[in-house]
Amino acid sequence: MDWGTELWDQFEVLERHTQWGLDLLDKYVKFVKERAEVEQAYAKQLRFSQQQSFVQLLQEVNDFAGQRELVAESLGIRVCLELAKYSQEMKQERKMHFQEGRRAQQQLENGFKQLETSKRKFERDCREAEKAAHTAERLDQDINATKADVEKAKQQAHLRNHMAEESKNEYAAQLQRFNRDQAHFYFSQMPQIFDKLQDMDERRATRLGAGYGLLSEAELQVVPIIGKCLEGMKVAAESVDAKNDSQVLIELHKSGFARPGDLEFEDFSQVMSRVPSDSSLGTPDGRPELRAASSRSRAKRWPFGKKNKTVVTEDFSHLPPEQQRKRLQQQLEERNRELQKEEDQREALKKMKDVYEKTPQMGDPASLEPRIAETLGNIERLKLEVQKYEAWLAEAESRVLSNRGDSLSRHSRPPDPPATAPPDSSSSSNSGSQDNKESSSEEPPSEEGQDTPIYTEFDEDFEEPASPIGQCVAIYHFEGSSEGTISMSEGEDLSLMEEDKGDGWTRVRRKQGGEGYVPTSYLQVTLN
Repeated sequence: MDWGTELWDQFEVLERHTQWGLDLLDKYVKFVKERAEVEQAYAKQLRFSQQQSFVQLLQEVNDFAGQRELVAESLGIRVCLELAKYSQEMKQERKMHFQEGRRAQQQLENGFKQLETSKRKFERDCREAEKAAHTAERLDQDINATKADVEKAKQQAHLRNHMAEESKNEYAAQLQRFNRDQAHFYFSQMPQIFDKLQDMDERRATRLGAGYGLLSEAELQVVPIIGKCLEGMKVAAESVDAKNDSQVLIELHKSGFARPGDLEFEDFSQVMSRVPSDSSLGTPDGRPELRAASSRSRAKRWPFGKKNKTVVTEDFSHLPPEQQRKRLQQQLEERNRELQKEEDQREALKKMKDVYEKTPQMGDPASLEPRIAETLGNIERLKLEVQKYEAWLAEAESRVLSNRGDSLSRHSRPPDPPATAPPDSSSSSNSGSQDNKESSSEEPPSEEGQDTPIYTEFDEDFEEPASPIGQCVAIYHFEGSSEGTISMSEGEDLSLMEEDKGDGWTRVRRKQGGEGYVPTSYLQVTLN
């Protein structure tokens, strides 16, 4: 991927990004300069007056101070001076590229204005020719008109018709020239400028990474004891990946829109058919269509003009397709986390209510009813929002895939595990085994399959193992490294012990023993 192809409509973004890169370079130069000043001051502070009883110690400190001076000198010459000079060169190069880009934009805008002027002249001349033709025809049929007046009207009509033909040829030539210039602008001129900016920015990032390395090398020469720390700085400096930075910029700002096509020829000469001419076109009743075409032309948006103020919508449809998909994914993950939190709170309230019913002196069960009802309402609301965002996300992803022309499936690689932690295996096992029991509470069920479990501190010791409710096959490999999860291999047959409750985790049992949670998206489930 390159900027000229993927970020063809992000001129302002590239301008800000390259300016940010140069600011970072200047900031690093300032940092190293201040660091060199600190090293110089530190070296001066280490030079104590020699005492006879501390000659050896002070000699070692003096040598150490000399090494710190070498560090300051190395940083001042190899980093500050060279990078400051390089920063000025980069600024001049960047200024030259953006001036070239703005000149190209101005030229294309001037060509578009000339095109609009020739089109309006063509339309005006066509109307004048039509008016002159009507006048000549009316005088020709008027018995009171003199022959001189008729000849003069016909000459005027012929002159107007000739002017309209010239305007038509001029408009056609101007349109052809503008379409050629626009194609050159979008497919050759601006991509070349953007590629130059990309190359400049990557060279700057590489040089900045080399500057990071010089800082670490200066320290490594004088401080062998802390070599491991300085080696880490060197690795960090060498980890600057200009190509990866470019890819990150593309992913952040890629709009997904297609480039504009050529403008169509708008024929205003159809109204000239009443005047005899070898090159006249169309029919005499084309004026309304011309006005409509003209209004459509004026409605076109100019890519480098001022952006209209967009209205922020809930489904982020005001954003480009790529950015809309990312924002919808974030909103969906937030709603899922909130939903899991509400479900956990609901389970806690049900347990507390059950305890109050068994032990009235601990509290009134009726006092928990409003909080339970509020929690259930929040759960229903969040489920509806999750469904809504899932539908919007599916639509946005299909639009992104259609724009890319990519026929690959979304699940060609394993999906990310759920962001929320898996439920506690012991409590989930108990709750899963008692889902089919009837609640002793008089509270009416507010949603399907929601029975209030009865929890006691003695039931867990005598509870029999739950039987599987279905079978499932692992689509991807999963390493169960966190608490409550279990590992599985791709293609492994598992027993389904508990379905996904909306948090993205499913409880399974392996053939060779062991039970825990795995991501639901990693399974192909078949219920009994």
